[in-house]
Amino acid sequence: FHIGEREEKCIIEDIPSDTLVVGNYKVQRWDIHKHDFLESAPGLGMFVTVTSPSAEVLLSKLYGPQGTFSFTSYLSGEHIICFQSNSTRFAVTAGSKLRIHLDIRVGEHFLDESAIQTKDKVNEVNVRLQHLIEQIHHVTREQDYEREREENFRKTSEETNSNILWWAIVQTLILISIGMWQIKSLRDFFISKKLV
Repeated sequence: FHIGEREEKCIIEDIPSDTLVVGNYKVQRWDIHKHDFLESAPGLGMFVTVTSPSAEVLLSKLYGPQGTFSFTSYLSGEHIICFQSNSTRFAVTAGSKLRIHLDIRVGEHFLDESAIQTKDKVNEVNVRLQHLIEQIHHVTREQDYEREREENFRKTSEETNSNILWWAIVQTLILISIGMWQIKSLRDFFISKKLV
């Protein structure tokens, strides 16, 4: 994605609780003379801020023109990940565009192949088995989180349907009472004018 040099850009990730999130990014700056995005100049970095659904700041750190950040979610819900360059140029002169390449991996634990190759075969199978168990636990947490979201959505839908039913009943009662009042008023009017 593209941002201005002094602009803050945020993305929202829906993450289950107790999940490791790893993000890699790389920043490129627009070169006016070459009309292309070039590798970032030295000294340009990015402030990365991560906020939990309860508005608690989980991560707030300055990184270089490319880097890796990670955090663990403690609550399930929408986490906000914000990026802003550390440019010190004034807003009037900071018209440069930045391109950010971002890769976010949620709940993945990567195997270190070099460590596995140095171990004997039994340990290799053991490490791979542990990795698979971690992935199963992650999938289970994701499913539990989705079930919880679906249950909340179902409760909200049922409450809305109940409210619509009661609103329809109230409207019907109001229309019937207004109709009865109009009939009585017209009958009284016609009797007073001796038209009936």
